[in-house]
Amino acid sequence: MKTSIKSLLAVLFAGFIAVAAQAQPAPKVLVIDLAKIYDGHYKTEEQNAKLKTDQQKAEDDLQKLNAEGNVLVKSFNELKEQLNNPALSADGKVKAQKDIEAKGQEIQSKQNEVNSFRANVQRSLQQRINNFKQFLLEEINKTAIEIAKKKGATLLFDKSGPSLIGVPSLVYFDAAYDITEEVAKEVNKDRPAGSVAAPAAPAAAAAPAAAKTDAPSVSFPSAKK
Repeated sequence: MKTSIKSLLAVLFAGFIAVAAQAQPAPKVLVIDLAKIYDGHYKTEEQNAKLKTDQQKAEDDLQKLNAEGNVLVKSFNELKEQLNNPALSADGKVKAQKDIEAKGQEIQSKQNEVNSFRANVQRSLQQRINNFKQFLLEEINKTAIEIAKKKGATLLFDKSGPSLIGVPSLVYFDAAYDITEEVAKEVNKDRPAGSVAAPAAPAAAAAPAAAKTDAPSVSFPSAKK
């Protein structure tokens, strides 16, 4: 009797598993190139233009600091010439030496100012790029998920690779499942009139080109003692 009950329960359990398996929807995979959409987004174009303008301003400010440094170095060298003047009195030499030391400290302070300015510019630009990328990718992902759900997708893969969101690239996919162009069209539907569309990025692009992140770099003059 117990054996019959066990057999009946086993049959019922197997039937339940079969029904559950049948209830599971068949997987439908769609593919997207987030890097391509990010690069071609009108908001990315606008952000790049702003970053370029701000970076040029930082370059100009750094050039001004560099010019101030050149003035200090010139003054430093003139004081050295005065110190080497044979006609200079003993008191004059003492004063010139003190002036040279003070000017050297000014030069060092200016060098520190330039280094600090350069580091701050680089950190600020990079932070802005990172914040913008996170914001825009979240916006693109939301649109992509909405479109994928409308198409009945159960999975959506990014084919742009691990450099963008940490997901390995796909080895193969059917182009019919690629919704990149549809998502790109949707996220750019509010593009301002007169805005020039960016050229499409290559399909195998490793990462979105946001903006040049190198801080302005100018060789600062050093005082030779």
